[in-house]
Amino acid sequence: MVMEQYDIFLVSLDPAIGHEIKKSRPCVILSPDEMNQHISTVIIAPLTTKSHPYPTRIPLVFKGKEGWIVLDQVRSVDNRRLMAKMGHLNPALVHAVKAVIKEMLVD
Repeated sequence: MVMEQYDIFLVSLDPAIGHEIKKSRPCVILSPDEMNQHISTVIIAPLTTKSHPYPTRIPLVFKGKEGWIVLDQVRSVDNRRLMAKMGHLNPALVHAVKAVIKEMLVD
């Protein structure tokens, strides 16, 4: 399956434990293209419509629904969990994702 960084795929996240986001839902691919082409896992951030403002959550409208990119639930999954490509983040959202990740993990 061909995937690129910042594509949005429907991903099966079950089984999940505790407060982990569950079920099949759209997720943003965060791992770089080089990694996606050579390793059988991808790094993803789930999207949800059930959230609230928080510094690690980026608001967006996707497929006509208001939701959030949940960067505090970043995880690696086997690429066999990816079910279907649904879209790609626009440049403004890519910039916002990078800024939050940098704030969370670098600075």
